[in-house]
Order: sequence, then structure tokens, then C-alpha cells
Amino acid sequence: MKSKDDGVDMVDSKSLLPGMFVELDVGWLAHPFPVGSFKITSAKQIETLRALGPEQFRINLAKSDHYSPEPAAVSATPVQDAAAIVRAQATQREALVRQQRAELLALQQRSLVVCERRFGDAVRQYKKILEALPAQPKSAAQHCHALVSTFVCDMQGDGDSAIRLLSEAAGDKSSMHPVNVTVVSLLLGKAMGLKQAELIDLGMAAFLHDVGKTQLPDRVRWLEDNFSTAEYRLYQDHVAKSVQAGKAMELSKGTLLAIAQHHELTDGSGFPVRAKGDNMTMGARILALVNRYDNLCNPSRPATAMTPHESLSLIFSQFKTRFDTAALSAFIRMMGVYPPGSVVQLIDDRYGMVVSVNSSRPLKPRIIVYEPGVSKDEALIVDLEDAPHLGIRRSLKPAVLPNAALDFLAPRQRVNYFFERLVDSKMGDLA
Repeated sequence: MKSKDDGVDMVDSKSLLPGMFVELDVGWLAHPFPVGSFKITSAKQIETLRALGPEQFRINLAKSDHYSPEPAAVSATPVQDAAAIVRAQATQREALVRQQRAELLALQQRSLVVCERRFGDAVRQYKKILEALPAQPKSAAQHCHALVSTFVCDMQGDGDSAIRLLSEAAGDKSSMHPVNVTVVSLLLGKAMGLKQAELIDLGMAAFLHDVGKTQLPDRVRWLEDNFSTAEYRLYQDHVAKSVQAGKAMELSKGTLLAIAQHHELTDGSGFPVRAKGDNMTMGARILALVNRYDNLCNPSRPATAMTPHESLSLIFSQFKTRFDTAALSAFIRMMGVYPPGSVVQLIDDRYGMVVSVNSSRPLKPRIIVYEPGVSKDEALIVDLEDAPHLGIRRSLKPAVLPNAALDFLAPRQRVNYFFERLVDSKMGDLA
């Protein structure tokens, strides 16, 4: 049976077909799909819909492909027996859906916990290296090399890596910044085809590029717009001091060059020697770009922070002549238009936050979506690759979010990244 009303069909469950755009009338926890309205694309989805129990489904005609459903066959089962069977099946399926959703939520949470633990371990390692550096520079170098080598080996394994946004973590910019820069620089170096030895040199330089700042007065460790000429010169000295520390650690030539050039710019406007792109190593070009991006997202004064989307847009629109063209192009391809941490509005007007980007398919990130009535603990991460009818309309400043969405999404004041190996966390063809 069907009844039409304002562009909507109520279609019997046995008449469901691929191409129909279904709008579910059940709550978030009563179905296994990432969204409550979507175009049917597979027989598996139809089986799952039928198992939910309703005899009819709401179909949006305007969003559906052309279809001509056949009349449903008349069941020979007595009405009362059929109703009892449907109720029993619905109860069983609801229990299965809840179990599947709980398992997927647990998998997502475990992955986040692992990333945050490894990020925290790296931050602690950085602090220990700084403590050991004055008296035991070679030992500090060995600890750093072991950490970076582990990162490189993990990234070079089979499969894709995703750039993962972390939740708010305790710590300070001086220790989080080098870990952020190391992780993103290595992912970018991998995307650009650097060999293992080159990646290790890059990772060592990224991890140690600011160690010279420990020898500067506190007031000039982070660049401010209101620096006097004398303060700016003091700030610039951290490059030479970092190189000096690197020599005491007996770092490789490639690592030392990248540290020495991490504030140089390809147009010759950087410091300390105003080197141009042709005279910069590829490691230095990558490090200079990633260092600038992280400083825009995580400045010393959080009130001046840009969103990841704004930071990437600014670099591309106003500063692209300052950075290596190949590195910037690869960076944008890797991070996507909306890097992790970006607050967005979807094409269906819902609000969300990008939490993960597959570095090889960045246009379809994973997003946590604000759904009224759904707690943070029950919210699944929606993979836009599995939801072709969904897309991002625009990036937003967190301040413009409605209060409920702002509380739910809780945008980070400090953007911290780590990487995770992608595994199959989907429930068959249910997405």
C-alpha cells in the first residue's frame, strides 16, 4: 500500500528498491545507519531496513531516483501469527543493532585512547630529552632517534594513515608543538615520497627544531607582533642555539640543515640567512610549512588562534609564494580543505567537527555530528566516504555555533594531532 502526501510516499517494506531516498521515523539508537535519511544503494541496506520492523517507510520522492515498485505479495500467514513474528524479529534486530553500535563506539574510543596515549608519551619524551641535553647530548639524541624511528616504521606499514584530532590534553605549547610538527611533517614527507633515511632526518629535525629556545628569556620564546627590534633578534637566536645543540648531539647533516633552515622561506624573506628555495633542503621546506601551520593554529595567545581551515586558507591565499610549491600542494591534498579540528556545517544544515582525515582520501573526512537528544558517549563518527548524500557546506568559527552544538562538539582551544592506521570499522554495507 502507498499513500502520497506533499512529495512523500509511504512505501511497503517489501517494495523497497535501490534509488529510493528513505527517511527513518525511528530514533538514533534504533537503527545502525550513520544518518537517519539516505538514498538506498544496496540490497544489504534493504534487508536491514526490513529487519527494523515497520511495515511502511517514508520515501522522499524529490530525492529518489525513478522507481516503479511492484505490489507486495499477499502473505498467506495468519495476521496474528505474522504480527507476532514481526515483533519478535524487531526485538531481536534492535538488540543486534544496539550491540553493533556499542562495539563500533568502543572501537572508535579505543583508537582515540591509543593515539592520545602515544601523543602523551611523546610529549614526556621531549621533556626528558630537554633535561638530558645539557649533560648527556648523545644519550638525548639516541632517545630521540628511537622515538622518530618508531613513528616512521608505523607510518610506512601497509594501508593508509589517518590524521587524528585529539581531545584537550594537559601540557604546554613548548612540548606539544614539536610533537605536532613531527607527526604532520612525517606524514607530509611520506606523501611526498621521501625515503626512510630522509624521513628520519626530517623527524629528528622537527622534534628538535626549537630546543634552542630553552636558552632564551621566557618573554621572547614565542614570536609576538609587538616585539621590539632587539626582542626579535633575540627570538631569531633560537635557530643558531638549536643548531649548536644538534651538533653536540652529533645529529646528521640532513637533520642539522633542516633545523638551521626551518624559518627560511622560499622567496628569501625568512631568517636567519634569507636563504631561497633552491638553497633549502626538502626537509627544511616541509618543516618550515608545517611549523607555520601549527603556529597559526596554536599561537602563544589562544585568543588569536585560527581554525585549521582558516590557517590552511591563509597560507594558500596570502603566503603561498613563501613556501615550496610541491610541499604546499601535497600538504593541501593530505590535510583536505577541512583539516581535523575544523568546525563545519553540512549540506543538510547540521553542525559537526572534523576529527579524522584519511591522508589518501582527504575530501571525505570523518566527522562527529551534533544530533539533538544524542549524548556525546553515544555519538558515532560519520565517515563521509560511506555517506555519499552528505557533504560539507562551509567552515565555521566555533563562536557562531548554537550553544547546544558548541557544548556537544567542544571545539579544541589547542589543536593536537596524531596518526592512526586505518582499520575496517564499518558494519558491513550498513553505512
